[in-house]
Amino acid sequence: MAGNLRELLSEEELLKFYEQMVVCREFEESCAEQYSKGHITGFLHLYSGQEAVAVGCTAGLKQTDYVLSAYRDHAQAIVRGADPKTVMAELFGKATGICKGKGGSMHLFAPELNFMGGYAIVGGQFPIAVGLAWGSQLQEQDRITACFFGDGSMNQGTFHESLNWARLWDLPVLFICENNFYGIGTEVHRASAQAALHRRTCGYDIPSEKVDGMDVVAMYQATKRAAEWVRERQRPYFIEAVTYRFRGHSMSDPAKYRSSSEADVWKSRDPIPNLSRRLLEEGIADQARLDQINQAALAQVKEAVRFAEDSPWPEDAEVWNDIYV
Repeated sequence: MAGNLRELLSEEELLKFYEQMVVCREFEESCAEQYSKGHITGFLHLYSGQEAVAVGCTAGLKQTDYVLSAYRDHAQAIVRGADPKTVMAELFGKATGICKGKGGSMHLFAPELNFMGGYAIVGGQFPIAVGLAWGSQLQEQDRITACFFGDGSMNQGTFHESLNWARLWDLPVLFICENNFYGIGTEVHRASAQAALHRRTCGYDIPSEKVDGMDVVAMYQATKRAAEWVRERQRPYFIEAVTYRFRGHSMSDPAKYRSSSEADVWKSRDPIPNLSRRLLEEGIADQARLDQINQAALAQVKEAVRFAEDSPWPEDAEVWNDIYV
């Protein structure tokens, strides 16, 4: 975050960034607790550490833009506008969930928010993002498609096919790679001949840049600038957000492949306390205001858990609804 924050954003915007990141962190840590209690079952991939990407990028987009995510999608849905209560209920498998309890952690979907899904299939969102962008272009809509994905998906054939078509047809897609360095337990340089992932787009004549994904303001500025470029030129663009997940790939992953010293370095770059420090240093907020935000976020997440616990299970007949083929 170079420069004075007041010169970049309003106090209201900066405090909203802080609030959203805290809510996302509290939500994810609560998910870990509920998983350990057996309230959440199946796969659970947490976003702790990467909050600056979701919050900064979402702020740089329009609400009318489409957003797609991978399976680490809770924070993406929440900052897009999904109620944490319905997201938590979905993770519990309850009828009040955002997908009626049918999707679970990896398949959040809210078309009314133009959040077009989290995808459990690695790279599954790429061709869908291209299709959505093509549809927007054919209908001459002022809308771009933002496609979030992890570094591990970039060796999938769908990635290469989708970038090729996005440029060949000049479609308004903003590709956002959340590079947390590990595809499950495989470090990126062991799986990719070009570990500087943003450089891989040169084969498709798509401009790209590398951004500090631990800096929410940097992510906001880069996304806003890129989104405007995509919207005006009706051409794809690529952002590599360099970030870090503080937990394992999923709740079943102890992350023994990473050294504690590496984790400590990245935790020192935690986007939440670093923004908090800047807000205090520049007099944008005092500690009492930040404490108030922290307490409100914790209360909101606790209420989400209570809502999920008290919600009913889906009726048996619900299994026959929402079937299209």
